Amino acid sequence: MNDQTQEPSAESWLDIVRQRVEAMRFGSVQIVVHEGRVTQVESTEKTRLPSDPTTPATKK
Repeated sequence: MNDQTQEPSAESWLDIVRQRVEAMRFGSVQIVVHEGRVTQVESTEKTRLPSDPTTPATKK
């Protein structure tokens, strides 16, 4: 299935945004609008790594 050939309704792009937000812990969701219509939903997820406990902390 190719998402670019479908005409999403307002409800469907809102559902896409909700799903992307619910699926991620850290990140961002960007909505792209062209001529007053949502044409794209982009998401970037971040992976947070814990600090390495074996690395000594720097003193300030």
